[in-house]
Amino acid sequence: MIENSPESVGTTPNRRTFLAGAATVAGTAAVLGASGTLAPEASAAARFPLPKNADRLRVLVTGDAGTGDQAQYAVTTAARKLHAAAPFHIALGLGDNIYESGPNGPDDAQFHAKFEKPNAGLDFPWLMALGNHDNTAIFPGDGGWLLRGDDEVKYHSRSRRWYMPSRFYSVDLGVAEFFIVDLNPLAAYIPPFLSPEWEPGGHYMTRQARWLDKALASSSATWKFVCTHHPYANNGPHGPAGDYDGLPAPLDGAAAKTFVERHIAGRAQFLFSGHDHSQQVLENVPGLRGTRQIVSGAAAKTVNKASSKRFRARYENLRERGFMALDITESAVGLTAYEVSPGSGSRKTFETTYRR
Repeated sequence: MIENSPESVGTTPNRRTFLAGAATVAGTAAVLGASGTLAPEASAAARFPLPKNADRLRVLVTGDAGTGDQAQYAVTTAARKLHAAAPFHIALGLGDNIYESGPNGPDDAQFHAKFEKPNAGLDFPWLMALGNHDNTAIFPGDGGWLLRGDDEVKYHSRSRRWYMPSRFYSVDLGVAEFFIVDLNPLAAYIPPFLSPEWEPGGHYMTRQARWLDKALASSSATWKFVCTHHPYANNGPHGPAGDYDGLPAPLDGAAAKTFVERHIAGRAQFLFSGHDHSQQVLENVPGLRGTRQIVSGAAAKTVNKASSKRFRARYENLRERGFMALDITESAVGLTAYEVSPGSGSRKTFETTYRR
């Protein structure tokens, strides 16, 4: 029997109390400093066998995967079976790649134990996003040591699979372009109040916003996917941006909500996120101006709680582990959700097609 994560079972009130108190001591040295990783480098893509100029793409979508435990292996075993029957070209890793507290340097053995070994045989580029656990400072998932995430960027040069040339970047594969966005400075449970680099109106987020506006506007791809760790809309226990974990401002993610509305909403067809350990296909979310919110954060953990029903959902899974698959062509995007029960394998639980 696999137990649910302590993060999502029975600890929420204590965590919220701690986080609310943390607002009064935010801006500590743990979050200070300038990122050594700036805008994406186009040359980084040449080091990996990316399917450039593809007219058809098959994409594995996982999130919150990096535990190295039995549940993660159950999910990757199911993904390998699909890959053997119909090969994936790339994967999306939607953050929380190294539980519980992120790596200790780019040569940390956790990269092997929690990424390389579980994903053996899934030999294609994994486009990776940063999550709050990847940027831990004091307690797991606080997002308060943003420089820790740079260790995952450095791992890009050490792995054939792990693709993260920068904290935020885009990959144009022809029929689709993927924009990997880092909202951690806007959603950290220990917010970077006193850092001109990381604070919501600071240098890092200003650079990222400028880059994203230009990249989305200039993209000629038929389909545009923005990939983040933190969701804008969410029916699971973490809640939506602006009301994360029921916490007071600024811990509620209001700055992340504003960023999405200003720089993503209506500019891409899809917003893929993790963070909540669930699967959700949401539709007609107010504020997203037609951009579809998809949550896929159940690749190793589950919340095992009821949906808030706050947003209209075409599909929800808050009980089982799972992952998603995309089949992308010029005319359509097919999305399939799979639920995984350790010991009994996977089953297809939802399937839909989006057309131009």
